Amino acid sequence: MKKLSVFLAFILFAFKFSVVEGSPSLIPLPAQITSQDGQFAINADFSTVVQGPKESRVEKAVARFMDRFTKRTGVSFANSPSSPEKAALVITFKEKGLPVQSFREDESYKLVITPDQIKLNALNPLGVMHGLETLLQLVEVKDKIASVPCVTIDDKPRFAWRGLLLDACRHWMPVPVVERNLDGMAEAKMNVLHWHLSENQGFRVESKLYPKLQEMGGEGNFYTQEQLKDVIAYARDRGIRVVPEFDIPGHSTAWLVGYPELAAAPGPFQVDHKYGVLDGCMDPTKEEVYQLLDGFIGEMAALFPDDYFHIGGDEVNGKWWNENPKIQAFMVSHGFKTNDDLQAYFNGRILKILTNHHKKMEGWDEILHPDLPKTIVVQSWRGPESLVTAAQKGYDTILSSGWYLDLAQPASDHYAVDPLPVPTGTPTLNSEQTSHVLGGEACMWAELVDQNNVDTRLWPRTLAVAERLWSPASTTDLASFYDRMEVESGRLADLGLTHLSYPKVLCKELVGEEMAPSLELLAGTLEPLKYYKRHRTRDYGPQIPMDRLTDAVAPESLVARHLTSQVNAYLKDSASFKDSSDLEKLLTSWRDNDKALGPALLKSDKTAENATLSQDLAQASQVGLDAIAFLKKGKTAPASWLDKATKTLEKTQEVHVDLQLAIVPPIRKLALAAAQQDKLKDMKVEDWNKSLDDQVTKAIPKPQKW
Repeated sequence: MKKLSVFLAFILFAFKFSVVEGSPSLIPLPAQITSQDGQFAINADFSTVVQGPKESRVEKAVARFMDRFTKRTGVSFANSPSSPEKAALVITFKEKGLPVQSFREDESYKLVITPDQIKLNALNPLGVMHGLETLLQLVEVKDKIASVPCVTIDDKPRFAWRGLLLDACRHWMPVPVVERNLDGMAEAKMNVLHWHLSENQGFRVESKLYPKLQEMGGEGNFYTQEQLKDVIAYARDRGIRVVPEFDIPGHSTAWLVGYPELAAAPGPFQVDHKYGVLDGCMDPTKEEVYQLLDGFIGEMAALFPDDYFHIGGDEVNGKWWNENPKIQAFMVSHGFKTNDDLQAYFNGRILKILTNHHKKMEGWDEILHPDLPKTIVVQSWRGPESLVTAAQKGYDTILSSGWYLDLAQPASDHYAVDPLPVPTGTPTLNSEQTSHVLGGEACMWAELVDQNNVDTRLWPRTLAVAERLWSPASTTDLASFYDRMEVESGRLADLGLTHLSYPKVLCKELVGEEMAPSLELLAGTLEPLKYYKRHRTRDYGPQIPMDRLTDAVAPESLVARHLTSQVNAYLKDSASFKDSSDLEKLLTSWRDNDKALGPALLKSDKTAENATLSQDLAQASQVGLDAIAFLKKGKTAPASWLDKATKTLEKTQEVHVDLQLAIVPPIRKLALAAAQQDKLKDMKVEDWNKSLDDQVTKAIPKPQKW
């Protein structure tokens, strides 16, 4: 078992440090970067001087930087006072920044590194913080000697609104979880935490005016007002705004448990223990609804300083409204023909309340209605069309469609999404309309994550969204992104995020410490079901623990991605077919892994369902080894062998409960290559490779979204 642990560590190490040597692993990529010869050597005499107005955020940012700088370089710094002429790092900024952070603030910075000194210039603390994050990413340690390369970086974000939604309702997310992910956001230069705080499954904020909200709707898990203030301050110190979302009039069961008089149907109510688009909603015709919301919003407005207040407004199915005679009579008397008209009336009333409390309205794209003024922000989740429509009508808008992290899509899918895609033909938006596209937000809905594994779903894939929102539109090199993403993933783990460490913890819980490396080896080759398919495999709800193998498996198998690269490199030149030791070593480890792991999995009800996957990995790996044997001999595999291998791979490609092998496509390519060696006599190797890729693509069905 010790040998397996060492081999697994070797694989992970090799994958983690796959960036081309000499290329700065920056993420998101800066707007402009110019490399120069030389390096700035880092030693114990490193000192920092700050020039600018006294600003606690800058002082704290520099203190955090020095702490992380020490850990990243391995150097203990004296950091004795120094003059700007002699200091290693000179930070200069002009303004303190706004008392309440705005997305309209300047976030640019300039970083100049020469062999003699590092200079960081920015207008305000936001630019200073971003520049320090970039400087940390530039650190290189070789042979225990730390340095940063000489570069000039002129950087600014492409979009002003770069957010992450964190759902604390479906599963509770304690303060330490929120804060460590704020640290990750800051490193990725994201600047908005969209905090989803009320839902059918839970109400997560302390209200002193309406205590039954958290007492009856929070099931014991909620943030006190002091905790809210602490998190908001923590975020501000990292250049991040906090926008609260309290979902109304739908997704509101947790409101109704303590205050059933708000409901459009008779109670009593209890917090929902199932997911989906449920019937619960408020009654827009009751004045007491607006009285309570006025008091509550006023209370929250005093806690959350940001200009924007998210009202949700999504997925109101209207069932309760349709079945309520009083509501139907109200609609007739007001000339409302549809439930959309009734919701627009409700939103209009809420807008007045928000305005009275000096807040601007934000909501999901269902709130878009001509009766609402252009001061609202529309969040597009149902598709980019709603973003375009909102911008064309003069509404500020942000994109979330395509960035739902809970759907377990690969980072490449998220990287391909852009709030302003390059138009084909006539531009969709003119320059004035384009100015209304503020940016976007990745969304981490919590139906299938809890406080333990949420980091594994957030990171490192969120970096794809972060780079798309920060870097120039021309930044589209996917291979480069993946290389940099993997290096940054390790840095995020050093920062305290648990996306790499928690799967190991869960594997130990499932099969014990001795067998955990074998389960980790299997887990690395797997991916969970994508989109909403996993919801149908079990009767999931907030009370269902996230403690099975699927909860330890990353949404995207980087092991499979690297195997694809290895296979492509191996097949690039027929002369290299005999040089297959690395591939054979990897495939042999997978083939032999089942001998010990298979029986261990059968010992527990939680893991017995994964025994077939372990067998499938062994069988698929054997196909790969057999294919390599044919290729090494220069002997074309017979059609009968390919037929048998294809059936084996099709079987191993099948879903087992909520997981499937991700390493089958590159092994399928090996099998096809072995059976089509004879074609190399008449084809160029690159054409032969492309033909193999086309065959593999046709053989692997695309995942269905719904």
